[in-house]
Parts: sequence; structure tokens; C-alpha cells
Amino acid sequence: MPSEYCPSRHRTVRRLTRVVNVGGVGVGGHNPIRVQSMTTSDTEDVAATVAQAIRLAEAGSELIRITAPNKAAAAALKEIRAKFRAAGFTQPLVADIHFLPAAAMEAVEHVEKIRVNPGNYADKKKFAVLEYTDAAYAEELERLHAAFTPLVLRAKELGRSLRIGTNHGSLSDRIMNRFGDSPHGMVESALEFIRIAESHGFKDMVLSMKSSNPKVMVEAYRLAAARMTELGMDYPLHLGVTEAGEGEDARIKSAVGIGSLLADGLGDTIRVSLTEDPWHEIPVCREIVRRAEALAALGAASTAALPADLADPFSFTRRETETITLSTKCLAGSAETPRVIVRGVAGLADWQAAAKELLDAHAAQREVRAEGLLVRLDDAAHAAGLRSLRKALGQAVPALFVETTLSPADFPFDGDGGRLVAVKAFSPADGAEIKAWGEAAVKHDALLAVDLDGPTLTALAKELSAIPAGRLILTSSQPQDGLHATGTYRELVRCAAAAKLKAPLWIRATVANAVLIDPGFQSRLLEASIHAGGLLVDGYGDFLSCETPTTTAKSLTLAYDILQGARMRQTKTEYVACPSCGRTLFDIQSTTLKIKERTGHLKSVTIAVMGCIVNGPGEMADADFGYVGGAPGKINLYVGKTPVKFNIPQEEAVERLVDLIKEKGRWVEA
Repeated sequence: MPSEYCPSRHRTVRRLTRVVNVGGVGVGGHNPIRVQSMTTSDTEDVAATVAQAIRLAEAGSELIRITAPNKAAAAALKEIRAKFRAAGFTQPLVADIHFLPAAAMEAVEHVEKIRVNPGNYADKKKFAVLEYTDAAYAEELERLHAAFTPLVLRAKELGRSLRIGTNHGSLSDRIMNRFGDSPHGMVESALEFIRIAESHGFKDMVLSMKSSNPKVMVEAYRLAAARMTELGMDYPLHLGVTEAGEGEDARIKSAVGIGSLLADGLGDTIRVSLTEDPWHEIPVCREIVRRAEALAALGAASTAALPADLADPFSFTRRETETITLSTKCLAGSAETPRVIVRGVAGLADWQAAAKELLDAHAAQREVRAEGLLVRLDDAAHAAGLRSLRKALGQAVPALFVETTLSPADFPFDGDGGRLVAVKAFSPADGAEIKAWGEAAVKHDALLAVDLDGPTLTALAKELSAIPAGRLILTSSQPQDGLHATGTYRELVRCAAAAKLKAPLWIRATVANAVLIDPGFQSRLLEASIHAGGLLVDGYGDFLSCETPTTTAKSLTLAYDILQGARMRQTKTEYVACPSCGRTLFDIQSTTLKIKERTGHLKSVTIAVMGCIVNGPGEMADADFGYVGGAPGKINLYVGKTPVKFNIPQEEAVERLVDLIKEKGRWVEA
């Protein structure tokens, strides 16, 4: 097992790195977390690229990346930089290099930072199935040393910095065949280049470990940080989920990956990759960073030091739990997909409105349904409303979760409809009350969700253990003192393991757990995604409720979208779409929307929309079908990683993609 990857998994303590100077902007150390984006224009169109760089600078991008796919584009960076500086802007420019060392050597003369992809810098991907002997591997590294050294020496001479930017989708054949298509392979790919640079005394480097799969991305960054600790390295990290797509789904994926790592104290600069105009990325970056800063301030006020929880942060494994029954057709626990609970806005005083909210939310969706409805009952006079609500909903919802301050004797267990789950907050002195609630749950064939933190669970371990298996759910609606919300749940899981409790875990994204930056829905979406996503990628979570959105319908769809973004449950078409850049061979924004219009009802299909072949087949590892730019105006179609149709005119390609999906038996009518 690698060493620890972060200072704390319970509070946000930033991992301290060296400072890398990028054209006067410090990245790492105690500098602010920097935000950045990338132009999407043809780099050789100098006027268009300068205009986009200016707009990004005005939006607040602290570094601006520009692709240099060939030597001519790299040469254009000289004029771009001159005109950008003449317009009064000082933000450093970064050249994005793939495949061509000659382009990198040209670009380093003109801009402050060079990004190289270790998977394809001086490597032609053949996807060959080879077994590298130690001698053959050493020979490959010597070839790589010869190719990369000139850039390192010139960057050192000019005072430039480098980003060693690993992409899950473009690992070299050498790495793929020795380490596999894995986070381990991603880290080793970067270390090959770092060792070459360090052999020349060069350390002005930033690392990135990007993937379109947030689980892979999180594991890779954690492993990179741990490996650097083992090796005595302290390079800053550039965070990003690549090919995230557009709209709410892309923001959720980015928050799951970037936000959960920042909450763990990892990350010194970030980019949110959206298939939208690049200036739309900056407000999302800013909001994620502001949330990380708020968590860091909370962490600085605490000295909490707790034992590590049992999750393996470098390899996804679902926490093993008991299975509980919500209905004959709906089970919950680690053997099932996580279940979604929604909080009703209307109260039991108007049970008809509460029922209408949920049924209207169901009617507005094609596929998703609430598997639990959360309501509050603190007044025994509203018991009749609860009974009426259960009867009105019938089997439309498998379970009613009823948050209450009543005693078991006053709680209305009787009635028809969905399974009843009593939700009760407990303190360490509530042993007798836990016992009474457990006995009542068994007597009335109900379930009990206990709302508590880790220390409280430890104090009540004897009473909780006495509740029969299949009756108990664990949750925490507000953070433990000194911990952030994610850390609270991690400590709760650790204490449950110590008490030998295997009850399922309910992740609640509540107002009390939130660090809301503003009242808008995007803030609520990012908050819930960071909190829930950080737990889901650890393998924690059997129920999820997003309780900060203002409507039942929003709460429902957000929870399902977070589960899909964290790769825990797929309920709609999954899209892997790159954000566009100067390499893109077609209008990716409009094309992605057209593909969504034609395929958005295919809930079990994953489609990749890629502007070019740079990350192509590798980044489409999880995709069933791929739509990839092969030449200007020409599209290649893939099944998985395999290209099957070539040079299709762009105007025909969307329908040809639909035909391919039909040919493979994956099409259903909307």
C-alpha cells in the first residue's frame, strides 16, 4: 500500500508543495489555487486566438492555454503573445503539445509554460500487444531521454515551466503493457518524464492526472501525491476531469473529481473542461475554489487528528453492508445500486400537497423515481397526515423516511403504503432511547435511520448492535465538530467498522452540511456533488438525498445525476465529450447537442464525442460508441476503442452513428 496521500481525510489541510513560477504567477506553496482555461480557436488564426485569450483574461483566467498541434501553430504563439501583451494583459500563456517535440521546441521560445503529454510526446501510438523485456524497456527510456532532454534544457535556460500532463486516454504502449490502463500506469508515465527533467536539475514542473472517469481521476491524483511523498518530490498538482461534457452533468463530474480532491487538500491549479465557450468555465472554477478555501479555513480552526478510515483510497471497492428491504422490488445495501431519497417541500400539515409534489416529479421524468420520500413529523397531531400520505402514495414510493423528535410511543407506525423508516437524531446519552426505538422498529416491521456522528456511534455501540440485522441505516445530517461533512461520514464509517456494524450508509447533502457560496442552483449542485462524490468514489454510500434544492423534482434529478457522474448508477445516456481546442476538426458544441437530441433516451449507452484523435481511443475506454474527428469535415466512428467506419462526411455522421448503434443492437425507440 502506498503512503498517505494527504495530511487529513477529515478536514481540509492543503498539501504543501514547492512553488513553480509561471511567468510571474506562483503555482503551489501558499499561493491561492489558480484557475485556468484554454482557447478553442484555430491557433494559426492569430486575431481569433488573441480575442479569446483577452476574453478569458477578463473572465478571470489566471493562466491561458493554447494548443500547438504543429510547428506552424507553435510559431504563431510569438505574435499571439506580443498582441496579448500589447493589449495590456499579463496572464501567462501555456502551449499545449501532443506528439511533436519540434512544436514544443518552437513554443518554448514564445510562452511561459509548456504542457507535454507523456503518453504521446515522441511516441506514435500503435496499440501493439507487446511484452517489454527489461532491456527493451530501458532502451525505450533512453530514446525518451534523448527526445525530451532538449526541451528541458531550453526551458531551464529561458526560465520556463513545464506541465507533465498525463491523460488516462493516451498512455504509451510502453506504459500500457507494463502497468496497464490504470492510475498506476498514469503515475508511472509522469514519473518517467520527471526523472529525466530532474537528471538535468530542472524542477519547475506541475503534474496532472486527468481522466473522463472521476473515480479513475481521483485515484490517480491520490496515488501521484502518495508516490511523490515516498520519492521526496513536492510538485504542484493541476486538477481536471477531462472530456466532462456540457451543462449540469459536466459540472457535476468536475465537482466530484476536482472538488473532492481539493477537500482532501490536493490541488494547486484547476481547469473545468466544458464543451461550451471556455469563458463559461471560469465561474465554475471560481466557485469550486471558493468552497475549498472555506473548507480550508474551517480546517485551520481545528486540530482534529483521527485514525484513518478503512477505505483503500487508491483502488475502488464498495463498503460491504447488509441488505435491507424497502419493498419486494427495492432492496438497499452494497449488493444494490445506491437508492435515491427526496425531501418533500410540503409538510404533513398539507399531506395532499406533499403527495402531489412527488407524483408530479415522477411524471416529469422518463426513467428516474424516488425510492424514498423524506418528511418531518414533530407534532403528534400530524400523525393522521402521515397515514393519509402513505395511503395516497401507495407503492409509488417504496419507503417513507420520517424525521422526528417524537418518542416511539407517540410515533404513528400504523398505516398502509410504503415501508416506514423512522429517522431520529441521537446523542451519546441516548442508550435507553436507542433500545426503545430498535424494539419498536422490530415490533412494527419498520426501519430505523440513526442520525449521529462517530463518537456518538461509539458510545451507543452496544445498543446499536442489539438491533437485528436489516433494520438499521446510518446517517449524519450535520458535521462533527472540527470536521467537514465528508470527514464526518468517513469517521462514522470507521466507528461503525470498529463496532462491527454493517448497516447501510445514507449520504445526506443538507443545508447544515453545506458550504453554500450563493443561493443559486449551481452552488447547490456543486456543493452536493463535492460532498457526495468524495464519499461515493471511496465506495461509501447506499442511499443519497440532495436536500438543498428548492423543489422535489430538482432534488430527484440532482441525486441521480450525481450517482451517474460518480459512475455509481447509470439512468440516462452517458456522454464523454471533449471541451474543444484548436485541434478540433468540427464544431463540437453543436455536434454534441445534435447527438444528444438523437440519442438522449438510450439510458444504458455511453457515447464519446471527441474533436480529434489525441485522447481518442484511450479516453473512450468506457464508451460503447465513439464519434471522432478524423480529418477536417470527416468523422470516424468507433465501437469501444475500435474504429469501424472512416471519413464519413460530417453532415451525415450523426445519422450514421445512430445506424451503428442500431446495427449493434443497442437502439431503442424514444
